[in-house]
Formats: sequence, C-alpha cells, structure tokens
Amino acid sequence: MSEDTAGFGGAATGNGELGAEDMPVVGIISQYVKDLSFENPNAPAIFQTQGQPRIDVQFNIAAQQVGDDVHEVVLKIDARSEIDGKVAFVVDLAYAGLFAVRNIPAEHLQPFMLAEAPRLIFPFARRVLADAVRDGGFPPLMLDPIDFGALYMQQAQGQIEGDGGTPVGHA
Repeated sequence: MSEDTAGFGGAATGNGELGAEDMPVVGIISQYVKDLSFENPNAPAIFQTQGQPRIDVQFNIAAQQVGDDVHEVVLKIDARSEIDGKVAFVVDLAYAGLFAVRNIPAEHLQPFMLAEAPRLIFPFARRVLADAVRDGGFPPLMLDPIDFGALYMQQAQGQIEGDGGTPVGHA
C-alpha cells in the first residue's frame, strides 16, 4: 500500500507527485558559535570575594543574506558580572544559524529573521553561554527566555510612531 505524503518543501498532489514549488519553505541548515570570548580578569582574588554579583546582559540580532535562499542570523549576547565593584567575568558570544528560506514574501522575511530565527537558536546559545561561565569557575548563567517576537513588534511600532524605537535586541 502506498501513501501520498508531503515532503519538506512541497505539498502532495492528488496524483502522488510533489507539487507547489512556490510553497514557503524555511529550514535550519546549521548552527554554530561564530565568536566566543570569556574573561576572568580578577582571578583568583575574585573567588575570595563575598557579595552578591551584579550581572548585566545585553543582546543584539543581526541578519544577512549569504547566498541564494540562505540567510545567516547572529544572536550576540554580552554578559558582565561584578562583585563589590570588581569584574568577576565578561563573556561575549556570537551564536549563528544558517537558514534556508524560499518563497517567503518580503513583508514576512524581516519578522522571521529578527523574531522567529533568534527564538529557534536562543536555547542553544543559552547553553553555550552557561557552559562558558561554569567552565570559568562560576555558577552557570542561566538566561531567562526572551520574547523576540514582542521585542520585534515593539521596535516596529516605535519606528511607525517615528521615535526610532529601541533597536531589536537591546534590553
């Protein structure tokens, strides 16, 4: 017994052939650490410091087309921890994903690249960041989930209102 099924990138037609070459298709080709830096400038003295750390986390999103139907999205996360005015650690991570994107209307491409794509790669970037901080001798830095869609909408609304809005990725 045979069954008509739709493959990734096409829809099954009544005669069992893949059709609809104009169907929207999005897929993750690869994910990778593009850049990672960890600094522990006050070691080993910082490990003797008793105090509550102050942690500042900033992030940014960049997207660019790198080939036919291929886009790179880079999630940049910069975290800095201080205890009693001394730097405990500084970690900078650029985590990227390559996305195959075909037949996506232009008005939907930017929202995908700046909201949905970062949402897909964020859990992996979060793990890399937590591991780097733990490997540096500190408790893992577990970032809270980020609503990239809401941030994108906030930025888009700010641009519509003419105030420039907060750039996507800046908290």
